Amino acid sequence: MGLFSSIFSLPLAPVRGVIWVGELIQDQVERQLHDPVALRSELEEIDSAAARGDLSVEEAEQAQRAVLERMTGSGVGPIDRKE
Repeated sequence: MGLFSSIFSLPLAPVRGVIWVGELIQDQVERQLHDPVALRSELEEIDSAAARGDLSVEEAEQAQRAVLERMTGSGVGPIDRKE
């Protein structure tokens, strides 16, 4: 029975491979989005851009809020999974 199931599931192997690669990419993106070091550097970059005058006060606050939502996980986005 194992031989028959192997033969019939062989055409699905590329699909399983693509799904596996997609899951790996998604995990890596989530790790980078929620990495404390990366989040801190983003906050520092926002502060320095605001100090240079590249961002208005409202834009800086909005950007900081978005980073803090990612940090706390309170934001709902396409990458957030409800499990």
